Amino acid sequence: MALNLPIVRWGSGSTPVLLLHGFLGSAQSWEHLRPQWSADLAVTAVDLPGHGQAPLPTAAGTEGFLETIDALAAQIDVPTVVVGYSQGARLALALAARHPRQIAKLVLESGSAGLHRRQERQARREQDEAWARNLEVNGVQSFVNAWEQLPLFSGIRALPAAVQAQLRERRLAHDAHGLAGALRCLGTGVQPDVWPRLPGLRVPTLLVTGEQDVKYTALAQRMAVQLPSAWKVSMPKVGHAPHLECPNRYAQEVLGFITAPWRREFFVSEEKSA
Repeated sequence: MALNLPIVRWGSGSTPVLLLHGFLGSAQSWEHLRPQWSADLAVTAVDLPGHGQAPLPTAAGTEGFLETIDALAAQIDVPTVVVGYSQGARLALALAARHPRQIAKLVLESGSAGLHRRQERQARREQDEAWARNLEVNGVQSFVNAWEQLPLFSGIRALPAAVQAQLRERRLAHDAHGLAGALRCLGTGVQPDVWPRLPGLRVPTLLVTGEQDVKYTALAQRMAVQLPSAWKVSMPKVGHAPHLECPNRYAQEVLGFITAPWRREFFVSEEKSA
């Protein structure tokens, strides 16, 4: 049976956009951007496997990752802009590599193209497995407590208390089994290495990071060099989650990129690949 991912649709615009959230997020993660985007975009926001109401793939590991990619492709009827944050950015890039003719543009926020070395992938799988076991043994609240203290999310910890409380409430609503499964099928250690594919991806791509997120800003710079049609924006005074830390600027930057005119025949050059 095909993986069926729950969706939320909103917006009255003519440009189709698929939104892919980060780990511990859901289709609701983008709701605060609805006022800025609804007039111009026709949004489909997805619950990714193990999040919200979404089931897990039938397989774990790389097979589960690819099953998820194909389920996302099934949501696309016409060439679509795909916007992803962190985990969602990795999925968006893999989707473009596997189903290039279904992608109109990409917006990758704090993402990567995967891990190139086998030893790095193995180490990341072991790390994600440890997190997954932590979830299964100690539950969601203990996991979220530890996750929120990671240095990567220092910018989120600087948000107003009410915003942090709302974000935490959404995170705690997840199921431990689902999140553990997501770590095992969507993690960086199991995704295919997309770095060798970047020079052949001619889809216009916006790479967004926060300048205080040194690691992902450096990764974005590497990707910008290799992608033929990439633009990189590093937003000042924010970290890993610009869409949360500076939502107005993020919304304007992304909307300007999405609505800029492009002639599709200039950048689509390959059929679906494995």
